[in-house]
Amino acid sequence: MGSLASRKVYSKEFKESSVRMVTEQGRKTSEVARDLGISEQMLHNWKRKLQDKKDNAFPGKGKLSPQEAEVRDLKKEIARLKEERDILKKAAKFFMNDHG
Repeated sequence: MGSLASRKVYSKEFKESSVRMVTEQGRKTSEVARDLGISEQMLHNWKRKLQDKKDNAFPGKGKLSPQEAEVRDLKKEIARLKEERDILKKAAKFFMNDHG
């Protein structure tokens, strides 16, 4: 099993131009995949993503979709609120033991 660190990352431009070779130039998927050194399945996946999502097909590294960005922000907020809650619990316990 390979590690995630060794996984090849392709740019948005590479993915789009690879798909265009098939869709606009009429080349066979197998031929394009072989020429580029990628799997046919990967090229099929890129083609499907591009057809389904258009401009948002390949958001790229650091480019989150609005929904992904919202989820990230909400997770940060949840973590912050849990930390505040834990601090308040400790403070309440301290004062109850001290004065109770």
